Amino acid sequence: MIRQLRFDLPVRPALGRGDFIVTEANAMAVAMIDDWAHWPGGKLVLTGPRGAGKTHLAHVWRDLSGASLVAARDLAQADIPALASGHVCVEDAQQVAGAPEAEAALFHLHNLVLSQGGALLVTADAPPQSWGLALPDLASRMSGTTLTALLPPDDMLLTVVLAKLFADRQIVPAPNVLPYLVRRMPRSFDMAGQLVEAIDDAALGTPKGVNLPLARRILAELAPGSDAPQD
Repeated sequence: MIRQLRFDLPVRPALGRGDFIVTEANAMAVAMIDDWAHWPGGKLVLTGPRGAGKTHLAHVWRDLSGASLVAARDLAQADIPALASGHVCVEDAQQVAGAPEAEAALFHLHNLVLSQGGALLVTADAPPQSWGLALPDLASRMSGTTLTALLPPDDMLLTVVLAKLFADRQIVPAPNVLPYLVRRMPRSFDMAGQLVEAIDDAALGTPKGVNLPLARRILAELAPGSDAPQD
């Protein structure tokens, strides 16, 4: 039997503006990023579920504005005055909740960036009111920030996301694979990522690549009861 050889090639996500597909599910968020110079108060909170494209849009904004990107979990050890010298994006900001030093760092970063005429983008998995912030001043400033959300994917966006995830892994699935998955999979970006990763792993030991029987088997393993198409 001919077996497919495994080469540990890096997965290279495409994070440019032209790689971000706009549909009704994300059009408002994309418009806000493109119009970043006019954010009310110079700041924006971008929310969405895991894998919705927050990191992609953060990189798009970095390219547009020349901003620095920093993970919220690194804020407590960051040089806040140095960061605040330009535009800044803080990713996964909900992770500062309950960590006094991190909350204080985000509070000071917020104030310094805006006082010096910079812009601040904050990404999170949910609106600030649900983060559980302990620092009242930070909670007030985050709650008072304009919010835009990436919504769950529609059919078009889910199809494109799956195609992009496969392309990032240098995989060309059979033509009937994407329509099948879109009609039957749980409608989440996180599930799309899990499916593509599992299908990629499973396809390495077969000579037929990513075909419909393989996709059907992996979907049944990850999402039992997904045989019926989604409405």
